[in-house]
Amino acid sequence: MAINVGGMNGGRRSRGTPALAEINVTPFVDVALVLLIIFMITAHVMEYGIEIDVPKTRTVASSPKELPVVQVSESGEVYLGKDPVNINLLADAIHSRYPGQNAVYLRADRRTPFDPIAQILAVLGAAKFGVNVVTVPEDSGPARR
Repeated sequence: MAINVGGMNGGRRSRGTPALAEINVTPFVDVALVLLIIFMITAHVMEYGIEIDVPKTRTVASSPKELPVVQVSESGEVYLGKDPVNINLLADAIHSRYPGQNAVYLRADRRTPFDPIAQILAVLGAAKFGVNVVTVPEDSGPARR
């Protein structure tokens, strides 16, 4: 009894024999490796991503706290209440006008560049003030002055 594994001519296909149906796994391995590399890169980014809680606004009938209001105009001028104040003296002005306060409201015009707002946040943060940013819900009209 004889078994012919390679066919005639030493394993080469001749004209009369049909082709063997074999699966070519090389493209599959290539795709799997590319997907593995993509997964390794994105898994690292997902693990160390930045988590941000987006604030939600809601309409409040009255303010629960009466705090000093720091306002920033469109041109970047800083006001404590209705009086203009130097940004470098802002923390001292709040302490002198409102003794015992440890938080403020920050109001800014929507066209104000972010740089003055960031500077005020830094000054108030260094002075250990809690900062509450004033927003207006979208369904209401413009903010009252």
